[in-house]
Amino acid sequence: MALIVQKYGGTSMGTPERILNVSRRVKRWHDHGHQVVVVVSAMSGETNRLIGLAKAISETPDPRELDQMLATGEQVTIAMLAMSLKSIGLNAKSYTGGQVVIRTDSSFNKARIQSIDESAVRKDLDAGSVVIVAGFQGIDDDGNVTTLGRGGSDTTGVAMAAALKADECQIYTDVDGVYTTDPRVAPKAKKLDRITFEEMLEMASLGSKVLQIRSVEFAGKYQVPLRVLSSFDNENDGAYDDDFKRNVGTLITTESETTMEQPIISGIAFNRDEAKLIVRGVPDQPGIASRILSPVGDANIEIDMIVQNVAADGTTDFTFTVNRSDYKKTLDLMQQIGRDVGAREVTGDDTIVKVSIVGVGMRSHAGVASQMFRTLGAEGINIQMISTSEIKISVVVNEKYLELAVRALHTAFELDRATGESRAQA
Repeated sequence: MALIVQKYGGTSMGTPERILNVSRRVKRWHDHGHQVVVVVSAMSGETNRLIGLAKAISETPDPRELDQMLATGEQVTIAMLAMSLKSIGLNAKSYTGGQVVIRTDSSFNKARIQSIDESAVRKDLDAGSVVIVAGFQGIDDDGNVTTLGRGGSDTTGVAMAAALKADECQIYTDVDGVYTTDPRVAPKAKKLDRITFEEMLEMASLGSKVLQIRSVEFAGKYQVPLRVLSSFDNENDGAYDDDFKRNVGTLITTESETTMEQPIISGIAFNRDEAKLIVRGVPDQPGIASRILSPVGDANIEIDMIVQNVAADGTTDFTFTVNRSDYKKTLDLMQQIGRDVGAREVTGDDTIVKVSIVGVGMRSHAGVASQMFRTLGAEGINIQMISTSEIKISVVVNEKYLELAVRALHTAFELDRATGESRAQA
């Protein structure tokens, strides 16, 4: 018998029929002798509907009251799932985040989990019940309802699995696993059987939408085995036996548990929501970087990549990227800062994308960067910026080359030919 935490997103809970489908899947696991905790999101579109209602009252809703409102979406789905499970013969009990108790800080709309009291949940599990927990929400020290931000139900699922020391946390979504890249861009993309926490964290931060970044961070910190599965694939939902190493979905785990035949590159991520700013001809002197970039941070604008070039005439150029939604605000800010620091010119470009290759195999293989650059060069794709880490190389290119770049790199690093059996095994 194993203790399994399953998380179902808004699409999986989108209709009464889909909720019944979830209940039948949960029953299969329970019938095989496993203890099951289910974490659910609100119905698909419900959170957006509630936000719309709040903004119809106030363009800037009070954060505390907005959380009070948004948390109701999950209250509906936990009750519906509990009713559905009872209708097919299972004992089930639903909990809000506050009832668990999932304790958070008081940062409304983006709270962080501080602790979980799992005692009541464990008591119900030991009594043979399925426990359903509302994702995305908690309660602060003053008893206020808080929410964890977009995708927060993933974090709730992982946090519950960590608190309960679950054997596995399963994230059910509308895809059947993590792929080498987006199949809509590269049709030859393959599903990965395994990927490391580090690789998944990089891919999530670089634009992969499969998992919320915070949930991957949480899972890596507390060593919670994560599995991504499709909530619509009933035929392959056969991992409810005691073998959790079978090739169902994608298992996200520690690097030490991956095979020695791990490929150099595990996946290719990309982000369309990029824009760059260029501040040219700035005096090359101590503190100039802070004078340019600190006001951007003060305006609550996140900077991604930064490149600085020093010219022979004693000036320097700063190039940095921000989210495309912050482009106009940042450009206006840079125009003012450019005048203050004596810049020769301030320009920008919101027709760029970031393409990244990710893989722990880079640590032990030389020539990965040169192969990437050679591949893009052969396709006539100009690289505008480069950023690297131990297991990632990112480049900025013109957005019209996005699909060509992804497909070319996917082929160059032999991801087209990857198979689940050869890429990763237990």
